[in-house]
Amino acid sequence: MELEIDIEDWPAGEWEALAARAAQAAGEGEPLLANPRLAVSLLFTSDDEVHTLNREWRQRDKPTNVLSFPMLEREELEDLAPDGPPELLGDIALAYATCAREAAEKGITLEAHAAHLIVHGLLHLAGHDHVDSDEQAEAMEGLETRILAKLGIADPYGDR
Repeated sequence: MELEIDIEDWPAGEWEALAARAAQAAGEGEPLLANPRLAVSLLFTSDDEVHTLNREWRQRDKPTNVLSFPMLEREELEDLAPDGPPELLGDIALAYATCAREAAEKGITLEAHAAHLIVHGLLHLAGHDHVDSDEQAEAMEGLETRILAKLGIADPYGDR
């Protein structure tokens, strides 16, 4: 998977390298994400920008930690041959202040939380979701936990 990364309104850090590691682990955990034709746009931005995107595209007038905008249906992703021109899987945006606040509340590093949210966003782009049922949420959380373990990141849902 190729990542196109834009960083604005985040502190200096190794965000590109973190995103690459998270995408690699996500591809190992969800094989559909390992297709070399896939491209993902990843934006590290402000809460204000994510709030605007959430309002304009999701009709939710509030900031959130991560947004994902899939460009392919899961069935299209399943049918995508590994050879051919690049295919845009979708866009992901992370909101700095919300991510930093949540990381502090959880007592984890911003890097660990950002990696979790990148994995979460990538799984959404691959057609996974957590809103329709408890079973769906448990399956997605289990997949996230296994992928994060590859990165040495503790289960983010373990405190429930």
